[in-house]
Amino acid sequence: MDVARQLVQELYPDARAAWLGGSVARGDASSTSDLDITVLLDGPPAPMRKSMEYAGWPVELFVHTEKSLRYFADKDQERRQPTMMRLVGESVVLLDTDGCGARLQQEYLAEVAAGPKPLSVDELDLLRYTITNLIDDLSDASGDVRLAIASVLWQDAARLLLTGAGRWSGTGKGLLREVSAYDSAQAAALMDGVRAEDDRLIVAVDHILARYGGRLFAGFELTAKL
Repeated sequence: MDVARQLVQELYPDARAAWLGGSVARGDASSTSDLDITVLLDGPPAPMRKSMEYAGWPVELFVHTEKSLRYFADKDQERRQPTMMRLVGESVVLLDTDGCGARLQQEYLAEVAAGPKPLSVDELDLLRYTITNLIDDLSDASGDVRLAIASVLWQDAARLLLTGAGRWSGTGKGLLREVSAYDSAQAAALMDGVRAEDDRLIVAVDHILARYGGRLFAGFELTAKL
């Protein structure tokens, strides 16, 4: 926190607020974790993103205005991955000159707690269709081809499990963290299935699909919006 606060004061003396988010703020940082610092300015050079090293730490800087924070939070809502909202909402306030640091932290924390918008019928059907095709591809695959398909299949199945239940999704380790927090047994079944050379992954994915109507191929239709 001291390093993060010093960086903000040195690089952005006119900052209105700043927050330290990510794994360091959560308390689960590893030896390779960086400092995720969001800085609020009234104008340029915001909005911008910058990666750097400072006092021996790798740093990811997210420099925003209130307008650009809102823009990217709305993008988070669209993709159901609350990256920006968590960087501010689930954070430690480093600087707060006018009360906006605490105010925005609480606003975005409330949005995270509220969860994403429900899947539309078209979104649900597309996920079921995509997963069904991946299951078919996995059924007769082996070796590296199987591993490549399995790595995509577990992620799509995890997104269906989460977003279908009104939970936030993620990518990579963030997706695994989300699904483990929601259903640790299902997360373990998916990862066990990825490592296995048998049908365990297909069984686990079918278990998820069953909650939302099962596999979908025949009759699937999606209208293009031009």
